[in-house]
Amino acid sequence: MGEHVLLKNKKAYFNYHILETYEAGIVLTGPEIKSIREKNVSIDESFILIRRGIPEILNMNIKKYEFANNVKFDSTRNRVLLLHKKEIKKIIKQVMLEKLTIVPLKLYLKGNYAKLEIGLGKGKKLYDKREVIKKREVERRIKKI
Repeated sequence: MGEHVLLKNKKAYFNYHILETYEAGIVLTGPEIKSIREKNVSIDESFILIRRGIPEILNMNIKKYEFANNVKFDSTRNRVLLLHKKEIKKIIKQVMLEKLTIVPLKLYLKGNYAKLEIGLGKGKKLYDKREVIKKREVERRIKKI
């Protein structure tokens, strides 16, 4: 069963040092998964919170599936993420101790299921971001030559 990457959150890698990653399932409705398969989804502005031991992704934008008639649809509703209890406890512990942020990294299909790769990240400082930009420019110049 291979995975088919639908989209990556490039901003996450630019804004955070990713320390650890996890694979999470997403609780979706039928029209939502169909919309995701057509790549009518965005995770750029989304973020993850754990409330009462339940991880949720907020602000994940899934456009309304065009053939789903008369279904009430909220494109940015909170969606529950599926992780093992041990993973959730470990994530909560690390977020509390090391002041980390949980960020969505990529959305992909694994078999018939939509999966979200989430990462524990430490926010980059402004000078770190500048270093990344400088590296990119140097690499582009080298490629030109």
